Amino acid sequence: MRYRILVSILLATVGVFAGSVRVVRAQDVGLEIGATPAAVSVPNLEGQPVDFAQFVGKKPVVLEFWATWCPLCQKLEPMLTAAHKKYGNNVEFVIVAVGVSQTPRSIKRHLEKHPMPGQMVFDQEGKAVRAYDAPSTSYIVVLDSKGKVAYTGSGADQKLEPVLAKLK
Repeated sequence: MRYRILVSILLATVGVFAGSVRVVRAQDVGLEIGATPAAVSVPNLEGQPVDFAQFVGKKPVVLEFWATWCPLCQKLEPMLTAAHKKYGNNVEFVIVAVGVSQTPRSIKRHLEKHPMPGQMVFDQEGKAVRAYDAPSTSYIVVLDSKGKVAYTGSGADQKLEPVLAKLK
């Protein structure tokens, strides 16, 4: 429990400082290109397990590590919505709500006013954060259709269009 709290605080702090100190560019953080992350199971907002293996290796996957309170995540929403609209039939979108200062109930309330594209899971235990080496919220990982990392990035100024155009 103590470890989870410390990791949560660190994740929140890094996310805030990453947005205010400098813009993190793709490949400065997270998993290496070509890596194959471990499949994890994380509950959805109703508490039902969602096994990431169901997405990986079938078609490209976009994962965003997200929080209701994250200003960088809010700035990414229009880009993700546009990408989902354009590629949603060919690419799976999964929003990983980190377990820092939010609950399934607070997330559901947020989504009523600010819908997000794709499936939402709640990573309260940090399983996905660890498996995908997420340094902060606003972290995006794109997996190709074989489940290998094709892109990582963090911050509000990410360009998914060229990556998704090549992968679809």
